[in-house]
Amino acid sequence: MVGQAADAAPALKEIFDEQCIQHFADEAGQVSSAFDRQSFLACFGDLDRLSLMARVKRVAEGLHVALPGDFRSNVATLRELAPRLNNRFITLVLPEYVAFYGTDDFETSMDALKFFTNFGSSEFAVRHFLRRDLPRTLKVMEAWARDDNEHVRRLASEGSRPRLPWSFRIKPLMLDPSPLVPILDALKDDPSLYVRRSVANNLNDIAKDNPAWALDRIERWPLGDAGTAWIAKHALRSLIKKGEPRALAVIGAGGEPQVKLTDLGLSPPVIRLGQSIELEFVLSSTTNETQRLVVDYAIHYVKKSGSVAPKVFKLKVLELAGNAVERVRKRQTIANFTTRVHYPGHHAMEILVNGQVLGRTSFELLPG
Repeated sequence: MVGQAADAAPALKEIFDEQCIQHFADEAGQVSSAFDRQSFLACFGDLDRLSLMARVKRVAEGLHVALPGDFRSNVATLRELAPRLNNRFITLVLPEYVAFYGTDDFETSMDALKFFTNFGSSEFAVRHFLRRDLPRTLKVMEAWARDDNEHVRRLASEGSRPRLPWSFRIKPLMLDPSPLVPILDALKDDPSLYVRRSVANNLNDIAKDNPAWALDRIERWPLGDAGTAWIAKHALRSLIKKGEPRALAVIGAGGEPQVKLTDLGLSPPVIRLGQSIELEFVLSSTTNETQRLVVDYAIHYVKKSGSVAPKVFKLKVLELAGNAVERVRKRQTIANFTTRVHYPGHHAMEILVNGQVLGRTSFELLPG
């Protein structure tokens, strides 16, 4: 992904402001003498009320209105426009144009998406083609997964995510992810962290609907390879947070944690919004053997309705030597974010080691 959700990051949509629209008009006019600047600018009278993705779509529609040619000739113009745009994020408009107007010209569209992804990302646009013809589009994306260009390889993985944020879900892949095997296997040891992160996110999507399938796939991989092991760890992060034994075993943290938790403290016990809490505890090994421990904590957030919902946070992966003692500290600010609003009330907190709750504490969040 190239950003956060539209409603969650209102500042992000302001990239597509009047100055940006003028920039599109200026540069499009430079690459095409037939570009109708007046018609293009007339499309944005209601820009202020549009969300981020609605603005992306509107610019694509404006280009369609202002360019006089057919789809292929307009795409040729947009290819010239791409390197002239002054912000990678706004190039999302170009593959969006392909998604809206190129579904009847598959080969031209696929070639255009491959080209445009070098300037920003075609991950959202390609999903329209997956929804329209899944086998044919995945066949092209399998070839992208073997491309020399890391942006193209990432497009193969990111565009085929079953649950890509900001986009509609690919339900057939949520039900049966097996068509993704050629892409995932081709990229399982990719040299680019940019690509590996996308592969991990794809598998994390899969694990939400098909955890056993994701584990079966990962367990077949050569986890002695550092890049592949990195993908596995990040792909299984949701299952690891849940304490799934097979997922923990993949990262070497399987089995019962042989530790004792003591000196659990949380201060201050009462805070207001915007203030911080500090968590502290001690883990003492109860075995002579070194063990790998996945240490997390969960905050049971109070919801608007008064009910609570836990959110698990990563703390650390710990190599604890036999009979060793480790003091763990964590400071967290309780503040509203675009993705979470806090409500006053009693907030329980749990310490999890290898997915097992070893300690509980709490704090009170006051109003205001």
